[in-house]
Amino acid sequence: MGHVFRARELEGIAAFWRIERRDGVTLGFTSHDRDLWFDGLLHHAAPGMLPSAIRRHARLEADSVEMEGALTHDAISVADLAAGRFDGAKIAVGTVDWESLDFAVLYRGELGGTSQEGAGFSAELRSAKAALEADPVPRTSPTCRARFCGPGCTLSAAYFTHEVQLASADLEENRVLFSGGPAPEAMLSGSLRWIDGPHAGITMEVVDADASGLLLDIALEASLETGTRALLREGCDQTLASCAARFGNAANFQGEPYLPGNDVLARYPTSSS
Repeated sequence: MGHVFRARELEGIAAFWRIERRDGVTLGFTSHDRDLWFDGLLHHAAPGMLPSAIRRHARLEADSVEMEGALTHDAISVADLAAGRFDGAKIAVGTVDWESLDFAVLYRGELGGTSQEGAGFSAELRSAKAALEADPVPRTSPTCRARFCGPGCTLSAAYFTHEVQLASADLEENRVLFSGGPAPEAMLSGSLRWIDGPHAGITMEVVDADASGLLLDIALEASLETGTRALLREGCDQTLASCAARFGNAANFQGEPYLPGNDVLARYPTSSS
């Protein structure tokens, strides 16, 4: 039988929360005044970070939780928040008996927007119910709605992903040049994910690509060194012409390039037509 919390007048209870980032790093924190080890993870003492009231209900609206705290722990820094290391991270919030180490998870969700407020930060948490707000009905579009190498596209992501090493970096232009890899034009609308170095685990989008290198959407760190490894994912401009000529995948094109637009309703005959 599970532990029944708050069944006694005096009980050693503390809050805890876990953050599982998309790069595989998992962090644990507790409101207790010392570190707690339970469920295979060390939860660092962080009394300055406290969750607000957790509101759960049976309705379809998303459950709401907010997290506020101070940027005092080495595991959470302004640089990591700004770099997007915590974007889309999985969150678990619960309560733990710091004497017996019995625990219960009260909320699971995903980290939404984060904002810095002076020396502190606040984060919005989204529950799994937030997925119910998405409109499942596809909208017509002249370009492909499918994510490149994702569901509906059917192309192999492994075939269009290349492990490369950094040859040079222009910090002023925010461009990087890699040895090997695909041609620059193949990387237009593509992305890269750093394997090591100061940006390890971070995914950056390719804004432009030419012989001088790849222009990225996130500023590069000055400590980025030659030889740093990255995974390059080729891009797609989502047009039927590219889908047919470059990939031979027109049969799976998820768009309507020849569908008349809404302006056809406003057209009317003239003397010259």
